[in-house]
Amino acid sequence: MKKWECLVCGYIYDPEIGDPDHGVEPGTAFEDLPESWVCPECGAAQDMFEEVD
Repeated sequence: MKKWECLVCGYIYDPEIGDPDHGVEPGTAFEDLPESWVCPECGAAQDMFEEVD
């Protein structure tokens, strides 16, 4: 699974880790995040993320 970077603050969403502090289990692909999920660092919407290698 690919990682995704927030273009606003640089936060990296790693699907292998998820975002357990915000109810996202490890192994959750970025595409499968709930629509309500936003960047935990700055609050940016999912459309402000881009895929990184």
